[in-house]
Amino acid sequence: MTWLLFGSLGIAVIVAALWALGQWRWSTSTQALLDELEAARLATPPERFDPKELEGLPEPVARHLRQVLPEGTPIIRAVDIAHRGTFNMSQAGERWRPFTSRQRVVTRRPGFVWNGRVSLAPGLAVHVHDAYVNGEGVLAPAILGVFTLFKLRDRGEVARGELMRFMAEAAWYPTALLPSQGMRWKPIDAHSARVTLDDGEITLSMTFHFGADGLIDTIGADSRGRTVGNLIIPTPWAGRMSNYQWRDGLLIPLDGEVAWLTPEGPHPYWRGTITEIAYHR
Repeated sequence: MTWLLFGSLGIAVIVAALWALGQWRWSTSTQALLDELEAARLATPPERFDPKELEGLPEPVARHLRQVLPEGTPIIRAVDIAHRGTFNMSQAGERWRPFTSRQRVVTRRPGFVWNGRVSLAPGLAVHVHDAYVNGEGVLAPAILGVFTLFKLRDRGEVARGELMRFMAEAAWYPTALLPSQGMRWKPIDAHSARVTLDDGEITLSMTFHFGADGLIDTIGADSRGRTVGNLIIPTPWAGRMSNYQWRDGLLIPLDGEVAWLTPEGPHPYWRGTITEIAYHR
């Protein structure tokens, strides 16, 4: 009994030490990414939204921005967002697990750090960094924050995929959709438009579709890098946004779902809800 008791205590000490190590390592690496994000920030005009910016924009884009941005709205410089939802851990099937996350976004130079925690089982979680900082894309999951599964970081396909995420999520920080913030819009039809953004050596375009209410409902990319093991495979991608509500003077979607559009059909992998959002002007 004595040896059993000491063995149990030893295991508990090891587990507690691993948990503490994971918390410290993950917190340290998160702060390092946030420091990089802040160091790349640019102070650019204008200070407030002027409806004159909407002149010459495709009609569905102008209609959306008139709805979500009151005249004189301060330009968003940064935003802090908290999410909860589910993440599909399967590459082809359905294996949804709950997640919580916090995200810091800087609008110019565009970038973000997403710090997520996906629960695999009671007491067992994968911590995930998904980020775009200073022109580099980052994807790094680690069990308990200690055991790194893989780490991808580059200015190529990973960076392109992460900058696409920034563009798609701009409905959450809608002043980033304005021409003065680098977005270049071209019409497609009465309910959709194509937007292009340059950052460093990367130039990306995405399609935004607007619903009958005039608000963004879907965003799509012809090709985005999908992580399969340690490989990045270009795959069509789409996101859907819904449940628009007013937050701090802005009309934004609180719910979203994203999916890979594979030859076998759509493969949703992220469903989330904004639980907190704080803007910094």
